[in-house]
Amino acid sequence: MQFFTTINIKPLEPSITYRDKILLIGSCFTEHIGNFLSDVKFNVLQNPNGILFDPISVSTSLVSYIQNKQYKEEQLFYLNESWNSWQHHSRFSNIDKDACLKNINQSQNTAHNFLKKADWLIITLGSAFTYKLVAASPLATSWRGAAGEGVANCHKAPAQNFVKHLNTIEEIITAFDSAIHQLFHFNNKLKIIFTISPVRHLRDGVVDNNRSKARLIEAVHHLINKFDKLYYFPAYELVIDVLRDYRFYDVDLAHPNYAATQFVLENFSANCFNDSTRELMEEIKKIMIAKKHKPFNPQSQLHKKFLEQQLAKTKRLQTEYPYLDLKKEIEYFEDNN
Repeated sequence: MQFFTTINIKPLEPSITYRDKILLIGSCFTEHIGNFLSDVKFNVLQNPNGILFDPISVSTSLVSYIQNKQYKEEQLFYLNESWNSWQHHSRFSNIDKDACLKNINQSQNTAHNFLKKADWLIITLGSAFTYKLVAASPLATSWRGAAGEGVANCHKAPAQNFVKHLNTIEEIITAFDSAIHQLFHFNNKLKIIFTISPVRHLRDGVVDNNRSKARLIEAVHHLINKFDKLYYFPAYELVIDVLRDYRFYDVDLAHPNYAATQFVLENFSANCFNDSTRELMEEIKKIMIAKKHKPFNPQSQLHKKFLEQQLAKTKRLQTEYPYLDLKKEIEYFEDNN
């Protein structure tokens, strides 16, 4: 008997390699993919604005990286004893206005330079809902020129400051259509992978969560059919349609648990990497595991021999694949030997 629906995932062509630079942007599930890639030593930059959920915030942020937009003091606002940006995650918030602004603009500059040379852009969309500042709200500032614009993060501001808007398919397509044209003009070698987050936004309600995801899926597939160099990876479908069980969710019944996340990442590796990339990844995983090893007796000759062996393996990989960054691992095995 067959207990799971299978999905025929077309292998990515061209595949992702260790020579590639990969920018990731979007929802919290973006960081599952980004952390996985970073842990096995791919060259990645993830979420220069912090976590972003809705397509308008994602597309707006991408255009800001192209332009290397530099934010000004008047585009910040003060709330809960911190300075914040409506376009950025709270990890940029700071009690010091200058520090907040400096961190934001440094991230913009880093994103601009990385995107210019990137080979892949991975976009994970979480929700089609946007929250817009109410014009009469005391928190409505000169951000992007006027109130009534969507915010990327509400920063726990009182709900009466916002109106909730479910973006139409046409609005999502229009926002990304413009951004993609600018991206390809800015970097003509760039390729884009879209995914939809399998995280269920239950605070929107089950019906509205499904409406939201459906609009994202339809808009993304319209874009993929329109543009070359756009691809879709079915992270959403792997959890919702293949696993299909609450035992693959965390206790909140909204976030996929470790097993589900690993299932998605295994499918990502199997379909987005070629054989040689997967083989190299497995070698790197062994080094990462060795680095985390906690010896019973750190002073023993056996452990010192273990460190020497791992150092030799790491140096061999660094020499054989000079585009890898294994400096920290080499330093670790040298310092602890």
